[in-house]
Amino acid sequence: MKRCLPIILLLLSASAHGALNKWVDTEDNVHYSDEPPPTDVKAQKLTIPSAASGVPAQKTFVEREAERRKAIKAREEAAKTVTEEQESTLIKRKNCEGAKTNLRTFESNTPIATYNDKGESINMDAAARQQSAEEARKQISMYCN
Repeated sequence: MKRCLPIILLLLSASAHGALNKWVDTEDNVHYSDEPPPTDVKAQKLTIPSAASGVPAQKTFVEREAERRKAIKAREEAAKTVTEEQESTLIKRKNCEGAKTNLRTFESNTPIATYNDKGESINMDAAARQQSAEEARKQISMYCN
């Protein structure tokens, strides 16, 4: 009996896939049925509407998986872009603060020591101080907007 059960189920499932038939009887009545019409009547087999007729087709597993991976990749790229923008903003803010600190230092009257090519410490003169202050102003205009 255990061997016959799969065969019986297979035969029953095959009959479930019957076609839809349309026919007109002798009294001009239209009939629709999944059972075949009487033999003396000419029948027309109807087809189930396809995806082209407006019924959306089911997506396969591969298509759904590809869409899922594409969505994950898009979210990761968006998160990466946001992170890069945040890092860029942080760097710009630090550069702005550094440029402002440098400008305050160059505009103050405290002596500033620099090193020459030989590694000797020398005091910055007024012209070099003015040039460095102008450079700091350029950096402020670039980073602090």
